[in-house]
Amino acid sequence: MSDPEPLSPAEVRSLTSAVNRIAAGIGAALLGKPDLVRLAVTALLAQGHLLIEDVPGVGKTTLARALSTVVDGRWRRIQFTPDLLPSDVTGVSVYDPAERAFAFHPGPVFANVVVADEINRASPKTQSALLEVMEEHSVTVDGVRHLVPEPFLVVATQNPVETEGTYPLPEAQLDRFLMKVSVGYPDEDDEVDVVRAACAGRTADAPAPVADTETLRALIGLAARTHVAGALYRYAVRLAAATRTHPRVEVGVSPRGAVALAKAARAYACTAGRGYVVPEDLQALIEPVFAHRLVLAGEARLGGVTPAEILHDVVREVAVPTPVGP
Repeated sequence: MSDPEPLSPAEVRSLTSAVNRIAAGIGAALLGKPDLVRLAVTALLAQGHLLIEDVPGVGKTTLARALSTVVDGRWRRIQFTPDLLPSDVTGVSVYDPAERAFAFHPGPVFANVVVADEINRASPKTQSALLEVMEEHSVTVDGVRHLVPEPFLVVATQNPVETEGTYPLPEAQLDRFLMKVSVGYPDEDDEVDVVRAACAGRTADAPAPVADTETLRALIGLAARTHVAGALYRYAVRLAAATRTHPRVEVGVSPRGAVALAKAARAYACTAGRGYVVPEDLQALIEPVFAHRLVLAGEARLGGVTPAEILHDVVREVAVPTPVGP
């Protein structure tokens, strides 16, 4: 299989300009988090779903909302609760007496960007309703397949500390997310600005759309043509394989995870204004792309070992290929 035609300098400049506008829009709503904004834009360009996990009050929903509104498309927010039904997410067929037939009523998942707030509060049955649509970009109801709009992105949030009444996402569903990220606390100056604005009655507005869905499709197409040297594909595979043989890992990263790393790296390179991937792109993304895909051995979990520590070992041990330029 031949690689796609590489980006021309003019296409790289056009893509970089559009990416900077999108990042600026998201950054205006989420102060002091340029690295996180870059990861969010990477997910958008790679058409990968994003899971945001952090404690309450740090801006998870703010980031999800900013990401959903920066593109002038259709977006929906679903508040996940224990009594939410699968049909509340996907839609349902309703009998129409006038037509004497069942008509499908689409659920909120039929949007370009779906914000799934507190996804771990819904039952496993409802969580699984997202499995098909996240992977296949379609919903099957009563044996009939319905396609969701393109581009399609799920941005989910969850709280890791309030575990009562929650249902942890199973590994199969976690694997559907391209990346899992945390917002983290702001630094002192940014937090002062947030507190001052809140006390003055000012809240961060959702960013104005800076690209429509047609433009986003074009940007996704350009990002997919970012050059990845053959040695870097092998590097991504070796990074994934190293997690499978690590003594503190019970289940390592699957081939789907290696694919996710390569796709994310292409988009990440675009956020740096490059039309080609370098090893540092893969290294920068290994934690958000791989960490949620690892199942640590019992002894490691009891010893407080984190996936980040495992991945640090992996990056240190796997040889970096050179040269890998365009």
